Amino acid sequence: MESRPKSTIETVRGTLARRNRAERRFRNFGRAAVLLGLAFLVLMFVNIFVTGYSAFWQTYVKLPVHFDPQVIDPQRTGDRDTLGAADYGALVKTSVRSLFPEVRRRRDRRNLAMLVSRGTVFELRRMTLEDPSLVGTRAEIWAPVDDDYDMLHKGNVDRALPEADRRLSDQQIAWFDRLVADGRVESRFNATLFKAGDSREPELAGIWGAAMGSFFTLVVTLLLSFPLGVATAVYLEEFAPRNRLTSLIEVNINNLAAVPSIVFGLLGLAVFINFFGLPRSAPLVGGLVLTLMTLPTIIIAGRASLQSVPPSIREAALGVGASKMQMIVHHVLPLAMPGMLTGTIIGMARALGETAPLLMIGMVAFVVDVPQGVTDAATALPVQIFLWLDSPERAFAERASAAIMVLLAFLIGMNALAIVLRRRFERRW
Repeated sequence: MESRPKSTIETVRGTLARRNRAERRFRNFGRAAVLLGLAFLVLMFVNIFVTGYSAFWQTYVKLPVHFDPQVIDPQRTGDRDTLGAADYGALVKTSVRSLFPEVRRRRDRRNLAMLVSRGTVFELRRMTLEDPSLVGTRAEIWAPVDDDYDMLHKGNVDRALPEADRRLSDQQIAWFDRLVADGRVESRFNATLFKAGDSREPELAGIWGAAMGSFFTLVVTLLLSFPLGVATAVYLEEFAPRNRLTSLIEVNINNLAAVPSIVFGLLGLAVFINFFGLPRSAPLVGGLVLTLMTLPTIIIAGRASLQSVPPSIREAALGVGASKMQMIVHHVLPLAMPGMLTGTIIGMARALGETAPLLMIGMVAFVVDVPQGVTDAATALPVQIFLWLDSPERAFAERASAAIMVLLAFLIGMNALAIVLRRRFERRW
């Protein structure tokens, strides 16, 4: 007998179990990919935190300082220039040696003087200029230790390594252990990290200069990119005729959103610096470059927001006698503004984390002073992280991780603000 051909329902039922298994495999693969991505993300955050959390604390040593008038002001003039030009380094060396009077050899004394940070000299000078009555007195001050001793106190130096493989000798470690046993060493909150600019000495380096550079750069970017992006989106969506020219512009805008950021840096170097002669390493040029980079994001987000406004809003406004400009300004634009703001914040968050275009325009320079304006020499927070990670000292890697934590906090905050704005003001039609 000839077998009866299977019906469509029977054929579907015969393959149903296989298709269900394939669907479950696909779902499990997707879950595994998400979990793997989250695991790597958590691993990255944990590694950054473990490396950088100790940078928020700085090791200090208590020094007995004699503001010797023979060193500071031998003539007892009280002149400010004389006080400022005094050899405060000699006071620091005398203070450290007074803690170890048995150290006599010149080489040992030189190594002993390296116990405290070079910034102690400037701190003593500042104290004397602010209060000249300190001359001739004795006081105990808390001075930051050198970065190698700071790493030792934080447990980042392996004492089991051979002496030749360590930056500190056995004798230097013994000196520091003696100070710890005498109660002259303690850890304090590292306010310098948030108040100072860059420095050659890790214990004196801070992120404030880079943070101000990023602030001025983002201000320039926002003031230029937001109005230009909104105006371009409104023109392309509401006024521009549909022809080949506008289609070409739209395609180019979409393509610019995918261009590598370093290309914008090359463009800024060629146009703003070489052609217009604007200053290198300035937030003004950095803001102009980042404006070019963020404009496509803002324009695309702005057009999508305008498209989400129902045509009935436009028709109702025109029906009651409003002009096209009044319809856009008073009705369409306010409804589309939350989406535009969200796109702007996302674009600014991307600009905040960019490094490559800023490297191309010279914002990689070593800048100690905190910038006071958009034309002052400055660096940005991502570039500062790059510079610190390129340094051989372990303490700079610690501070770079702390700066990454601060930068991530700003980025998460900006993205959270974008989400809040979208959920609070977004309307569903």
